[in-house]
Amino acid sequence: MFTVITYVALIAGVNLLFDITPLLALPGGELWSPAALVVGFVFVVRDFAQRKVGHNVLWAMLAGCAISWLMASPQLALASALAFAIGEMADWAFFTFTRKPFSQRILLSSLLGAPLDSLVFLSLIGIATPMGVGIMTISKFAGALVVFWLVRRREKAVCADAAC
Repeated sequence: MFTVITYVALIAGVNLLFDITPLLALPGGELWSPAALVVGFVFVVRDFAQRKVGHNVLWAMLAGCAISWLMASPQLALASALAFAIGEMADWAFFTFTRKPFSQRILLSSLLGAPLDSLVFLSLIGIATPMGVGIMTISKFAGALVVFWLVRRREKAVCADAAC
């Protein structure tokens, strides 16, 4: 249950971060929010929560979006809710229907969910450019890579102990 509560809190927290964190201008004039770095962890925490509660994780996503609506500006909350819904549903579907090891599902589902989330979110707040979507996707995927590496290392250690 801890992972589900963490997941809901992260959804709401990241939306609040996007609302209060100023956008940074990158070389070339692109705008980027440092809050994007946290979103990659949200996708991964959803994977852990889904392992605990199965498809009920979708209710947790809705709860996080509802809380976000109360905490963030309406435009940001709507953009975030739709982006999360699309990105997380793609992430959820890949995670659910593949039988790959957990670490690979974390990595591959994030590869699918992060760009969708970035494209929808930036489009709805009016700052979507190919460079901006790419930068935000890479930022989100960075979190997934860290967790993938840690989980993969653990899987290899368990496999070595069990003589897989």
